[in-house]
Amino acid sequence: MTKTKLIQREVLSMINSIQQFIDAGVEKLEKTMIEFSANPTRIAEMVYGVTDSMVQLGLDIIAEELESYDEIIRNNVIRKKNWYIVRRDETSLLTSLGTIRYKKTLFKHKETGKNEYLLDRAMELDKHTRMTEDAEARILEEAVESSYRKGGINVSIGREEVSRQTVKNKIHALDFPQAEAKLEKKAIPYLYIDCDEDHVALQYIEEKGDIRGGKGRRLMPKIVYVYEGIESNGKRRELLGTKYFGGMYEGSEGVEKLWKEVWDYIETSYDTEALKKIYINGDGAGWIRTGRRYIVGSRFVLDKFHMSKYIIQATSHLWDSVEDARSWIYRAIGKKAKWMAEEAFEKILEVTDSETKRRTVEDAKDYILDNWAGIMEQRKKGEAQVGCSAEGHVSHIYADRMSSRPLGWSREGVDKMARLRIYHANKGDMLELVRHQKAGKAAGAEEEVIFTSTEMFLEEKRQRKALGKLAGAKIYSIPYPQVRKIANFKAHIFGL
Repeated sequence: MTKTKLIQREVLSMINSIQQFIDAGVEKLEKTMIEFSANPTRIAEMVYGVTDSMVQLGLDIIAEELESYDEIIRNNVIRKKNWYIVRRDETSLLTSLGTIRYKKTLFKHKETGKNEYLLDRAMELDKHTRMTEDAEARILEEAVESSYRKGGINVSIGREEVSRQTVKNKIHALDFPQAEAKLEKKAIPYLYIDCDEDHVALQYIEEKGDIRGGKGRRLMPKIVYVYEGIESNGKRRELLGTKYFGGMYEGSEGVEKLWKEVWDYIETSYDTEALKKIYINGDGAGWIRTGRRYIVGSRFVLDKFHMSKYIIQATSHLWDSVEDARSWIYRAIGKKAKWMAEEAFEKILEVTDSETKRRTVEDAKDYILDNWAGIMEQRKKGEAQVGCSAEGHVSHIYADRMSSRPLGWSREGVDKMARLRIYHANKGDMLELVRHQKAGKAAGAEEEVIFTSTEMFLEEKRQRKALGKLAGAKIYSIPYPQVRKIANFKAHIFGL
């Protein structure tokens, strides 16, 4: 094939698809419009028909583009020195638009004997890739909101599907990037950290069927979020500068890792010298109070919701005396008199006969007294009085997807979905998350050169010269950007 003919083939690739659409696709569109004109109530059918035609045009254009790039590699002189052609194969890729079907060339290295599709290498596709990054991102966007099944159904506009298991496998394999620090460290006096956990039904521990008796097990993914304060807008209250962290983080090592991630974010995002206090708000769970060890200058604040819940539980059985008992406890809190609160609980125990109820009172007593320092911090006037919104955030970020439905999860599934929901809450881009999975995999690889920079420059000059002969092409003239497209691609095959 002569150089001129090769250039013509390269620059006309997309035009062939468009011409084919003019020859056949337009006729189909006209038929769709005629059918609508005969029955104007069928607007949905018209929309479907137009969509199908446009989708097919897009798929044809993409397929021809890929084949033209494969042709560039096939005819490259340096490629010919090191690789010879084995055969051309039919292949397909699932995209967010639909499935593209195209041909690519299998090459064999003359020295090593290695077989490889060099087009795949240029696009950084491994041999197991059956789906493009945009399709994977679309799966994650749907699965994080609804279900694995719907993620598979809505993988593309073209209504192709992948299995629920495929979606599950992709989510279970996710690796999440560390929280990025802000570009400039903020100098603010106070920070707030709210903490809580969800209760998610465990489907199995190690394998399906190992949970018996109908009791089941529950997993408790943790959520922590850092914010700078609360802004009131009418009845609506909005957290400022919110950053979320979450996942399973099991055991003491997991808790330590979680709090270190939070502190690393604070330290790289805020001027710690300017920080006067950091308030950790939560229900008093051990892992939450542990945060004080890792968050420098922090104070634990027991949230009012859980405090009130335990006081109500301890007094609800007292009938006519319930208000007096509660007032006694709240008066003790107001006076900062721990001994007085203990005395109130002892008095309640004296008039409680039921053993079950006595255990409830004892639990409430231990909870209030053990978290006394957090209650006192809560009573302080001033900057600490922002309240804890963790219950609502657990519901919005975790429960809506994981625990409010009759679902059973694996341990891995809970952790990955929790992290995916956290990533989504932080307004993370799903396409960037997909690309993060491949980051660094090809780093350091040394590949032989197929196209030198000098040859790229000379080739572009030849193409620009040959372009003049194509100016009278039917329907379209070939713009210079088309030549630039080819040159740009050659820059990507430089390392092949």
